[in-house]
Amino acid sequence: MSSGLTKEEFNRKLLHVLALVIPVGIYYGPTYFEVDRIWASALIFSIMLFAFLIEFLRFKKDPFGNWFLRLFGSMMRKEEKCKLTGATYLIAGSAICSLVSLNEGAAACAFLSLTLFILGDAAAALVGKAFGRVKVGGKTLEGSIGCFLLCAILGVFVLPMLPGFLDDLGGEWSLLYVLALSLTITLLELIPLKVLGIVINDNLYVPATTIVVALLLK
Repeated sequence: MSSGLTKEEFNRKLLHVLALVIPVGIYYGPTYFEVDRIWASALIFSIMLFAFLIEFLRFKKDPFGNWFLRLFGSMMRKEEKCKLTGATYLIAGSAICSLVSLNEGAAACAFLSLTLFILGDAAAALVGKAFGRVKVGGKTLEGSIGCFLLCAILGVFVLPMLPGFLDDLGGEWSLLYVLALSLTITLLELIPLKVLGIVINDNLYVPATTIVVALLLK
């Protein structure tokens, strides 16, 4: 690994990729367990509330907070020591996506948006840290290219092979659709969103924005 890509950053993104269980649960969970899709949304929101509780407890700097830092501190970025972690923001972004995933078509869009973002974001960070030379704000051009290429490859060659996925999206799967979503995720991940001068964590708004684009272009 290059000096830019640390073991801690690699482990952080590996943990990030494990979050794929969320879009899988949103899309396939209700069918597998034969329950209404509202229950998948309720579960994600329950996980979000639990994550907020964990954040609240660790901020108190009591034995639990110290234990949390010992366990996960090496994977946390500096600003996360006193702010919400990216994982909590990702769960919140997933909860927003689950809220509109109350039919098969919308659930497929949520699965698509979250899966591409989770893996694309990981690719952007790892490629950027390992090979990034051209800076674009706080990110790198190489990382963004890695994000776009991985999203496009997954969208063209992998996701269409999943059971029932194309049918739930309406049976149509165009290259333009894949490239539009890949570009949306790449640009949103690259360019930070600021509201009243405050930078919003991309784990929150990128999935929520991408599912809107996916639904509109569907």
